[in-house]
Amino acid sequence: MAAAAEFPLPLDTEPMEARTSEVLPEAGGSWQYEPKWDGFRCLAFKKGQNIRLLAKSGKDLGRYFPEMVSYLKRVKAAEFVIDGELVVIIEGKSEFDALQMRLHPAESRIHKLSLATPAKLTVFDILADRDGTVLLDLPLRQRRRALERIIQSIGDNDRLGISPTTTDPALARTWLEAAGHGATDGVVAKLLDGPYTPGERTMVKVKRIRTADCVIGGFRYRSGTKLAGSLLLGLYNREGTLDHVGFTSMIPASDAAALTRKLEALKGEGFTGRAPGGPSRWETEKSRQWQPLRPELVVEVKFDHVTNDRFRHGTRFVRWRPEKAPRQCTFEQIG
Repeated sequence: MAAAAEFPLPLDTEPMEARTSEVLPEAGGSWQYEPKWDGFRCLAFKKGQNIRLLAKSGKDLGRYFPEMVSYLKRVKAAEFVIDGELVVIIEGKSEFDALQMRLHPAESRIHKLSLATPAKLTVFDILADRDGTVLLDLPLRQRRRALERIIQSIGDNDRLGISPTTTDPALARTWLEAAGHGATDGVVAKLLDGPYTPGERTMVKVKRIRTADCVIGGFRYRSGTKLAGSLLLGLYNREGTLDHVGFTSMIPASDAAALTRKLEALKGEGFTGRAPGGPSRWETEKSRQWQPLRPELVVEVKFDHVTNDRFRHGTRFVRWRPEKAPRQCTFEQIG
């Protein structure tokens, strides 16, 4: 294993972070916009044949993506530190579930998946150039040129590519409107004259927030209590059965007791299609401990990303929809 001193920067260097905004920034300086890629954030360190792939948490990703380590070893650039996102592309589409399956404890399984679903590193910033020069203090516009020189010398390909950028807010808004399915889940804005600031929230991320009316097909109790903690959301599919699509947990403590009584009075069949605890990335011991309900309650929630007909993240409770018929809650809302 390579020692930290062998690389241009210490291995505990943190990636630059982003603060959340509801709108794209346009004032306060010159902005560069780029798609927010839907994968695993990764700092790639190279020094000759020594390669380290580090997640935002500091976790070593190299073990899980040996094909990327092998590829970077073959890249002719002597050294660099680049910032990007690991993604898995299947039939031209980014597949987050396939990417997440790569984090497997068995080495034999990792090897098999590295051949079946190889990853690509989509890069968008550079911390150290190919001669080892540290670029943290340079403005983004200069770092971008250095990054482009490296990618041009290698060639954009199935293992390594560079993220598109624009300074046109109108184009960035079209990227934002298209986000939420597949490869991207928003837009990131960076000041062109800004340095790379490890660990600091000096970027701005904007996600496309939408709403959907969902049926409550079940709920989970809060850990160690008899109070409802999260609501399990469902949508009706084309076959007319109710599929589990996600959850919302924004239940005020003051409402929990009354809501629990209301939910417990509706105990019944629950999901008639895909249910929690089935073959999905949510399958855990906790996910199997849920109470099914008759599909009578409808709730409006905010969401930002859909993958394989499921909400990627927990949704945000907006309001109850007593006037809405459960059968009106279909997948067409999130298409």
